[in-house]
Amino acid sequence: MPETTRAFIAIELNEGIHSELASLQSVLKKSNADVKWVAPESIHLTLKFLGNIDTQKINEIEKILHEIAAGVEPFVLTLKGIGAFPKLDYPRVIWVEVESGAPQSEQLARSIEERLEGIGIPREDREFHAHITLGRVKSLNNKDKLKETIEATKFEAKSVVDVNHLTLFESQLTRDGSIYTPLFIAKMKNA
Repeated sequence: MPETTRAFIAIELNEGIHSELASLQSVLKKSNADVKWVAPESIHLTLKFLGNIDTQKINEIEKILHEIAAGVEPFVLTLKGIGAFPKLDYPRVIWVEVESGAPQSEQLARSIEERLEGIGIPREDREFHAHITLGRVKSLNNKDKLKETIEATKFEAKSVVDVNHLTLFESQLTRDGSIYTPLFIAKMKNA
């Protein structure tokens, strides 16, 4: 049986954004909703969740990501606005919207989907939406208060993210949450 690695492809954020998102989480936590919040230092923009992949595919994925990244100009991400999937009345995921950089992120996600499908990694069932996950709702306890808090909170990050590479992360599940380890970085054109 082949050895597998749980992995995903993402755009890393910086300390400034992590700090601002931690402050935003503190505001949202006041709702006392039953949410498992993502550790601020682990927050990133996922372009493709791979799940458990055969470790022998990692070299192929690395080659594909290097080819994709080499053809993309670096760009800037800004974050503005808070929402929930599937909708605010019945939230499962609390997120922050990617404002500038969303079209580039969406194009990257499409390119990654297309190229990885060619090596047997299935496409996502739903269309990519550029967002940053802050937390996952575990139960509907205090959901109305959470909705009120989200609606009353205006968020626009002052920090920006200079995106100049893609990262393949390994994700190890532990009792204390996931541990993300970069497996490799694919630099963008002229980065």
